[in-house]
Amino acid sequence: MRISRGTSLFLLAFGVWSWIIWITFAKNLWDSDRAWTPDGSPTAYFVVHAVLTVVSFVLGTIIGVLGWRGVRAGSRASS
Repeated sequence: MRISRGTSLFLLAFGVWSWIIWITFAKNLWDSDRAWTPDGSPTAYFVVHAVLTVVSFVLGTIIGVLGWRGVRAGSRASS
């Protein structure tokens, strides 16, 4: 399967963007008053959003890797 250079760059940018956004979200989640009960245990809000964050990191990584591989393959093909 071949991916165009533009699509590869888009996928790579999306992967990087995803990591930037979700790192910020994870920091905000950790500091949120809604994330922890008074005794210090995580709330359902925290657990649900932590799972969402982890899944988004995994998907962002996969998409970014696909983009990176496409960019590298295109560079080798044009050399």
